[in-house]
Amino acid sequence: MREAIKEAEAGMRGGKGGPFGCVIVRKGEMIARGRNCVTSSNDPTAHAEVTAIREACRKLGTFQLEDCELFTSCEPCPMCLAAIYWARIPQIYYGNTRSDAAAIGFDDDFIYQQMPLAPEKRAIAMQPLLREEALTSFKEWQSKSDKVSY
Repeated sequence: MREAIKEAEAGMRGGKGGPFGCVIVRKGEMIARGRNCVTSSNDPTAHAEVTAIREACRKLGTFQLEDCELFTSCEPCPMCLAAIYWARIPQIYYGNTRSDAAAIGFDDDFIYQQMPLAPEKRAIAMQPLLREEALTSFKEWQSKSDKVSY
């Protein structure tokens, strides 16, 4: 956890982005580091956890990290939590809470509140469109014999 906190401080002090850091550990060995670099990369998805997951997957040559642990300086936002689920990381350790992040101006808690709402009740307008056309690729995927499941 101290390494995740160091990443948060280094990124923030270096002007890379917000005060968020992350490390991923596999079998006791640190395999990836990440820090928030949203503002320096103009990438709203460049959160510490996402950058660490990308590095770990690249380093290990896999898209699943089921034998890893993730240490992050703050409770993951909904996007990062989803990425952690997609990467199949079974254990998360975090320092600050989403309430702590909200107290210093970050949207994590607001997004968490939006998630359980029906699409038509969210702050961002959502409307279904061209579902029948969109289903074509889903049907093709369903019957694809050489797909890699994930």
